[in-house]
Amino acid sequence: MLRQVKGNASAPQPLYRQIKDYVLTHMRSGEWPAGTRVPSENQLVRQLGVSRMTVNRALRELEQEGFLSRLHGVGTFVKDPPHQTSLLELRNIAQEIRDRGNKHTAKVILREAIAAPDSLARRFDTAPGSNLFHIVLVHLENDSPVQIEDRHVNPAIAPHFLEQDFTTLTPTEYLVSVAPVDELEHVVQASMPTLRQQELLDIEPTEPCLVLNRRSWSWNQVASVVALIYPANRYQLRGRYRTSPTGGFAGQSRHEPHKVHQN
Repeated sequence: MLRQVKGNASAPQPLYRQIKDYVLTHMRSGEWPAGTRVPSENQLVRQLGVSRMTVNRALRELEQEGFLSRLHGVGTFVKDPPHQTSLLELRNIAQEIRDRGNKHTAKVILREAIAAPDSLARRFDTAPGSNLFHIVLVHLENDSPVQIEDRHVNPAIAPHFLEQDFTTLTPTEYLVSVAPVDELEHVVQASMPTLRQQELLDIEPTEPCLVLNRRSWSWNQVASVVALIYPANRYQLRGRYRTSPTGGFAGQSRHEPHKVHQN
């Protein structure tokens, strides 16, 4: 088995990466389903002919990425991997779920037109009392709730937004079909769920949530402000991108970082 790992000319990767691929291949094939105890470090060292340090690094990273659970004195076990969504891109959750081979459904909880309160008016760069559309949905993966979408939309950008059937079309899909996305702003927070969020996500009061706050611009106007709320035990937010030699991000927004103000 080691010679196959080392001799894979199509993937000249570091050995620890090849060991990670070896483990993931067994998981994805169904040979090692969730709950399976994987070979020990000593067994993998003998099977693959690599150092224990290399095996340890591979298993440690797989644990950090949510694929394995390592119990001291007991063993290493396969976990149901956490779902991931992009931290940097505008992604359609329905397509993400379908790409994983699962079923997406959505429930519309609230649909209304409102007058913008001061806090939202500032985020939309508009006057208080301006018209906004508001919708709240719960997205489900194989009938398990994985995201609350609490979205406000500028009617000037999408005047027919509230007329759409968001059980068959996601708000993201509709908005990008009617208005080009010029710019995105993402702010990630951790929070404890409200009682309503506990009910919608079917989580305990002590289960934290990840909240991705996003603003999008179209035609130099704020088009949408949305809070995407994920149960932390089911989702990860991840971003990977190329940088300059000094660590700068070539796609950095022209907007300056905002301070968090305590009210």
